[in-house]
Amino acid sequence: MSSAPQSSEGTISEYVTAMIGGQLFGLPISRVQDVFIPERMTRVPLSSGDVAGVLNLRGRIVTAIDMRSRLGLPQNESGRPPMAVGVDLRGESYGLLIDSVGEVLKLADDSREVNPVNLDPRMAKMAAGIHRLDGQLMVVLDVDRVLEIAADMLAA
Repeated sequence: MSSAPQSSEGTISEYVTAMIGGQLFGLPISRVQDVFIPERMTRVPLSSGDVAGVLNLRGRIVTAIDMRSRLGLPQNESGRPPMAVGVDLRGESYGLLIDSVGEVLKLADDSREVNPVNLDPRMAKMAAGIHRLDGQLMVVLDVDRVLEIAADMLAA
């Protein structure tokens, strides 16, 4: 017997979870290429503060985007090195610098809500909605919006 196709109400999305400044974020797993610890990052002269630098990841040049800076959060003072989530946009590779990576969550699409009116505006412009988890709010990052803004800054 073949299984019945899932209706739109029953679709599930998978997210790679990440902590940035104490806030839980989810990145659609379909957009995540790698998770890595950035090494030997080279600063780019005259780049915006959001661009932490570039690095070589298995032969690819990757632009590292400081997500704390993108979100207007203070720099991490814990002394722990950042992690990076590798994503692509139009053939360019980016590493989103985060505090830590968590687990992969499978969440029903119909449990995703629109951005609440009280969501920090800096997060809201890069968010594609939220999921309410047990005692925690997970902000779903819209990777295209995060990187479009970064691309605008690189071109400026």
